[in-house]
Amino acid sequence: MGERANQRHASAATGTSLGGGLSSTGVGRAGPVAAQPFLAADVGGTHARIGLVVAAPGGQSVKVLHYHRYSCADWSGLPAMLGDFVAQLEASPHAGLCSQLSDCAVACAGYVLDDAIVNENLPWPVSIGEIRAALGIRQLAVINDFEAVAYATQFIGADDAMSIIESSRPATRGPVLVMGPGTGLGSAVLLPGQPRAQVLATEAGQISLAPGTEREIEILRLFRRERSHVSFEDALSGPGLLKLYGALCELRGCTERQLTPAEITAAALAGNDAAAVEALQVFCGLLGSFVGDLVLLYGARAVYLAGGILPQIQPFLLASTFAERYFNKGVMRAWLQQVPVRLIEHGQLGVIGAAGWFLDEHKGD
Repeated sequence: MGERANQRHASAATGTSLGGGLSSTGVGRAGPVAAQPFLAADVGGTHARIGLVVAAPGGQSVKVLHYHRYSCADWSGLPAMLGDFVAQLEASPHAGLCSQLSDCAVACAGYVLDDAIVNENLPWPVSIGEIRAALGIRQLAVINDFEAVAYATQFIGADDAMSIIESSRPATRGPVLVMGPGTGLGSAVLLPGQPRAQVLATEAGQISLAPGTEREIEILRLFRRERSHVSFEDALSGPGLLKLYGALCELRGCTERQLTPAEITAAALAGNDAAAVEALQVFCGLLGSFVGDLVLLYGARAVYLAGGILPQIQPFLLASTFAERYFNKGVMRAWLQQVPVRLIEHGQLGVIGAAGWFLDEHKGD
């Protein structure tokens, strides 16, 4: 699903696994790596972010030399976007590096099946072979988009994230949950370790939706008219917000306006559409409950919220029932009070995470 995690790592040349981390200057790694520049891309259901990256001198960080964000709906496919990016490079101060490009790391929503990256929220199919052929590259390695973001959060500083819930105790080392709603509902877990961290891909967004209020029970009944399995992603995503709005218009007996998820969010923030306001309130409440469940499931010691929606609704999220629902886990409330929740901008994190993972994975090549 668009921006959710369930993907086996794939490489056109070698097997793959996980590790690495992001520092304030890029991605931290251990050991020497070739200083050859390569492409790193982060492809979600709505946007694709592409960067030209290179290992910094001394092998301690990755530098993003050139970066561009694309709207997926405006392009015929990922090969066309990558081709445009390379064309930009040829007209940039980095033109001399284009002849050296032989590798590409892609963080993409969905999962790999043979030559294809399968995802129902992408506007077009993705073929690994077609990308390699179009770019003339030696190797294309694939990691899930939320795994890449999780990989990149290891060295995020305090100034890079906004606090949503403060911990009642000093930080404790342990699993880190990274999740967030966008085109879909992504989730991954960073597992600290030596010599490097590992990342656990999850399909947590497909867990059955668990209503926590009478209103949410009514909404679930309406959702179940369309499908027998209703997941959290059916409510906690851009399309999910649209469904929530439609259901609440029906329950309120008012006419549903033909709005996009972004327009519903804007109407809720402006306070000029009661159904939109309630839809966003339900969205935040369900999110708090779901995040609390995942913290308990994975024994997380910290949470980073990402995705494309939440940075746009920070004040609303803080004023919502998110925290109340997050803590509402009975005897486990004391545990949750020790787990901080922070909000991060997606930005270049996926690109940097994919690049750092690739460098750690292929540093001996």
